[in-house]
Amino acid sequence: MLRRLLAVLAVLLLVPGLAGAVTASAAAGGYNGIVKLSNCSGSLVRLPQSSDLDRALVLTNGHCLESGMPDPGEVVVNQPVRREMALLGADGHQLGLLHASKVVYATMTDTDIALYALDASYREIARELGGHPLTLAAAPANVGTPVSIVSGFFTRTWHCSIDRIVYSVHEGGWTWKDSIRYAPGCNTIHGTSGAPVVDEGSGEIVGIHNTGNDRGEACTFDNPCEVDENGEVFAQQGLTYGQQTYRIPACFTRNNQLSLVRDGCRLPKPAALPLPVPA
Repeated sequence: MLRRLLAVLAVLLLVPGLAGAVTASAAAGGYNGIVKLSNCSGSLVRLPQSSDLDRALVLTNGHCLESGMPDPGEVVVNQPVRREMALLGADGHQLGLLHASKVVYATMTDTDIALYALDASYREIARELGGHPLTLAAAPANVGTPVSIVSGFFTRTWHCSIDRIVYSVHEGGWTWKDSIRYAPGCNTIHGTSGAPVVDEGSGEIVGIHNTGNDRGEACTFDNPCEVDENGEVFAQQGLTYGQQTYRIPACFTRNNQLSLVRDGCRLPKPAALPLPVPA
């Protein structure tokens, strides 16, 4: 997770020319809607029900928050923030800066996501920067689907397919459910956290990259393991994982407003979630 990013930054600083080599390896595919954060990758996203006039959203990992990684069981909702991030164009060059004013939702429980609300609408971003969002799929990912993991931090893309949907992945004190395990080909490097997992057929986001097993240990930090319904544990060095994102759209109403009490919303909720006020 974040330690992976720190390791990469150290290598880039110590080895002359390596940063350019990594960037130059970007795939021919586009980077439209891809975002580069100070410590991770991300993506400018819209929900299936979003309007062009809605305040835009950026998706990254919960462990990419500048305030630090949420504890197991912790859910961050509607937290004011000031954060800048770079929006990339199709060729990977920076179109301009996006300005986030709020962490709408973030957690590392059951999944590993953070959603930022920007101070501009999709229409304003398109008009002023020429950037356009990717759409979050409302249906679960399917095994065998060809996907791209698109890193804005490195402007580099990995192509593979979904190998399996894992019942649960454990790393340190965190547990993630219905996780994506990638087939060979998505041997992501340190620092690609938060990159969207894009269905190459539909162009929609079906997941978000967040971790991989570095040393072959089981369930330790930077060494996630798989735990099945019967409690059997499996870990293998080099396996990499992402978290599905299909649960997100059901937790938003019109105008990109978060509603964790909405019917069908299955994202983890804060311990003291206030009940909705009757109309």
